[in-house]
Amino acid sequence: MQLQRPIIIQEQGLKMNPQLIQSIRLMELPIMELREKIEEEIEQNPALELVEDPSTVSLDESVVPRKEEDDYFETTSDSGFVRKGGEEAADERRRFIEGALARPETLQEHLLWQLQLEPIDEELRLVCETLIRNLNADGFHKEPVELLFKEAPARLTEAINLVRTLEPQGACTADYQESLRVQIGLMPDPPAGIEEILDYLEPLERGKFAETAKKLNRTEEDVRLFFERIKELSPFPGRQFSSDDTRYVIPDVQVIRKEGEFVIVLNDEEIPVLGINPFFRKLASPHSGAANDPPNSAALQAGEKPARDFVREKIRDARWFIQSVNHRNHTLLRVSRAVVEFQRSFFANGPKYLAPLTLHDIARELEVHETTVSRTANGKYIQTEWGIFEIRHFFTNSISGAGSGGSKYSKEGVKEIIREIISGEDQNLSDQKIVELLAKQGIPLARRTVAKYRGELDLGSSYAR
Repeated sequence: MQLQRPIIIQEQGLKMNPQLIQSIRLMELPIMELREKIEEEIEQNPALELVEDPSTVSLDESVVPRKEEDDYFETTSDSGFVRKGGEEAADERRRFIEGALARPETLQEHLLWQLQLEPIDEELRLVCETLIRNLNADGFHKEPVELLFKEAPARLTEAINLVRTLEPQGACTADYQESLRVQIGLMPDPPAGIEEILDYLEPLERGKFAETAKKLNRTEEDVRLFFERIKELSPFPGRQFSSDDTRYVIPDVQVIRKEGEFVIVLNDEEIPVLGINPFFRKLASPHSGAANDPPNSAALQAGEKPARDFVREKIRDARWFIQSVNHRNHTLLRVSRAVVEFQRSFFANGPKYLAPLTLHDIARELEVHETTVSRTANGKYIQTEWGIFEIRHFFTNSISGAGSGGSKYSKEGVKEIIREIISGEDQNLSDQKIVELLAKQGIPLARRTVAKYRGELDLGSSYAR
């Protein structure tokens, strides 16, 4: 007869407590969403109070006349949370507001929202989130998938397939051809053999249906039908997230060049200063109940332990929340400094000098996990003299596709050079001619790669131009 007996087993494991989860979520929030979260927390926790709101500028401060020496201001956010007042604070705030830009909901935000609605376990959700945060505005991988994880997760294929089925379909792919293949696979009734024409899209755009039909051993009518069905799909699924419905984006960080050095300014003017409510602090004090204490504290001293425990719990939560906000700001500053150091050529000379950079490079420099860098960079913006960019913009592969360890030319930098060549052309240059011009600059690229980059820039072929 078998008997069931209780057995005690000792195991080591890592569990995320609510405070750690809160800290991770705060790390992901852009500045305006962080402000909303702070307001929400103040409403929920009476022990947390607003000490100062730098974003509220009095009328007197807003009309202070500017001085010539104020045109170049210096601030170091090394401590992370240096507050400034008077003219300097008003001037910095004005600079950030003037640098604000408008944008619609991003592809990543839309996909993450859908992912929250999927009935999946936490392990698969984390892999999907990592994949989504790695997508660019077109819906393609910024970093090769194999570089995102130290070891490929067992459910990586499942996660990729799940993200590809979310709207817009065809995201989480390497390029537009793979995206179209995925979308064809998700069609309810794809015509047999339609994938064959994906390698002939450029001649089909020029109207060479008969020539393509001969190469594919198909009728011209079939090729026309396939091409019309392909035109119903979106080769760049992420681009449909541009609309007239805009919202303001305020940069989280500003980079200023002064005397040949770059000064990094944290936009803490939008973040309220938080503190512990003095009344709650007195209630939690073991010496409360003195003559000058509030009447409630004497009652607590008399034995209202549940109330005192409640007060101490709220104070503990408030302190943890303040610490999490500070940690978020400090990590953002560290990541921004590292990005500026790696991308000095960009900040000094402009977008086409963007160097190859991976999440792993920054994580190794800061001795943190890559997911920490990803969460910190996602959805946050940095203001430069070349414009406002999402921090994720500075993470780009080399043209050899081997991350920052490959060619010294980044994919995004080369795309900017191609844009410059096409915008300055006297006559419509073919892709082969662009290849030759790039080769003279020491940038070896295949013609198909130039065509791919040109398509990602939404620039037509020489025939279309």
